[in-house]
Amino acid sequence: MKFLVTAALALSISTFGALAGETPSAPDAKVYFVNLKDGDVVKSPVTVIFGLSGMGVAPAGIEKENTGHHHLFVNRPPLGEGEDGADELIYNIPADENHIHFGGGQTETSLDLPAGTHTLQMVLGDMNHIPHDKPVVSEVITITVE
Repeated sequence: MKFLVTAALALSISTFGALAGETPSAPDAKVYFVNLKDGDVVKSPVTVIFGLSGMGVAPAGIEKENTGHHHLFVNRPPLGEGEDGADELIYNIPADENHIHFGGGQTETSLDLPAGTHTLQMVLGDMNHIPHDKPVVSEVITITVE
């Protein structure tokens, strides 16, 4: 029985939908990096331009169907694989140096990153900073800062 519960939880986490927040995402929504790709070598400060299709951008606290605002995960595991695992799919995305919020509806930023290798992932959050049901996330990319 314990195996079945564990297997069901793992399946739910891998498919996101069962454990995501309550705000639905548009079925074809995608978030992506406009100006960066996996393996890029860049100089600091790093400009990051956020792309979004299938949904719109609205500031945090604004309730409007098929909208959200950007969050940038820096140097941390992909959404759902962090310290809190599945919990981060149903609770507010934290705000710290590894989880940068753009609650004003911003669509780009400039990051001062030290030389070395860094991972980035974009996550769209609803009006309350909670991933949508089905989460709208980019692939994790790795960049190297010279």
